[in-house]
Amino acid sequence: MATKSETLIELAGLDFSSLSEGDMKDIYRSILQKGMHGLCFSPYKPGQQPGDIITVDQIKERLAVVSPYTNWIRTFSCTGGNENIPALAHEAGLKTLVGAWLGIDLKKNEEEIESLIKIASNSHADMVAVGNEVMYRKDLTEDELLGYMEIVKEALPGIPVGYSDAYYEFSNRPRITEACDVLLASCHPFWEGCHIDYALLYMKDMYYRAVIAGNGKNVIITETGWPNAGHAFGSSVPSVENALKYFINTNLWAMEEKIDMFYFSSFDEAWKANNEGDGGGYWGIWDTHGNLKLK
Repeated sequence: MATKSETLIELAGLDFSSLSEGDMKDIYRSILQKGMHGLCFSPYKPGQQPGDIITVDQIKERLAVVSPYTNWIRTFSCTGGNENIPALAHEAGLKTLVGAWLGIDLKKNEEEIESLIKIASNSHADMVAVGNEVMYRKDLTEDELLGYMEIVKEALPGIPVGYSDAYYEFSNRPRITEACDVLLASCHPFWEGCHIDYALLYMKDMYYRAVIAGNGKNVIITETGWPNAGHAFGSSVPSVENALKYFINTNLWAMEEKIDMFYFSSFDEAWKANNEGDGGGYWGIWDTHGNLKLK
């Protein structure tokens, strides 16, 4: 007989109608203990934000928190101390999807690309992401991004090279899709105002749109998650209950379908509230101090 954590309803996910919050937390902890494919990893401490220097000690401390629960981590930058994460992650037994953060600062972009190539050349990157949401933010042109991707691909033969952005960008930008060895798709029903009852179904649709655009290329979900606090975004409501439901449904589905997924995110990051509203700071599985939240 199937257990609660193994019983999936076609398309919609687990039937939560007969489950208490305590039941959901039991399933949540069970999934964590089994281990996820991947986690988005930023080791910022309280009071820090991008641009602040990340120390080796804090990287080690944060890796010690997440390493029992994941096989991979995804990083977002190769400068400011972030360049030390991949080697330390490998020492901790984790595989790495290493990202270069690209934006409007071309000098900074060059530093990120150079550092990414160095990291991968030293065998500390299992896969690389050249840029994150630069098309969405309109920070670069397609030609500029493709130029950076070509530099990295020429420097790192044998290492899968991709670009990370919202799932629909791979349909809208076929030249970028063609340049990718692997499609790195962000799938966030929350940010499209989806009610939690339909969030898994919507996320599946997002994923398969990227699969269709890829025409046979592997698609990895490099971001998906749900905040546990903050203001609503359309019909998307942050809450402990909804964060539990989304975590459970997406992870059970990804495991069942053998889909590689990086959950967003490891730790709460208060600085994100400046750009995303108060809910932006509550996407972590752990809080800013490294304590498991939904236990």
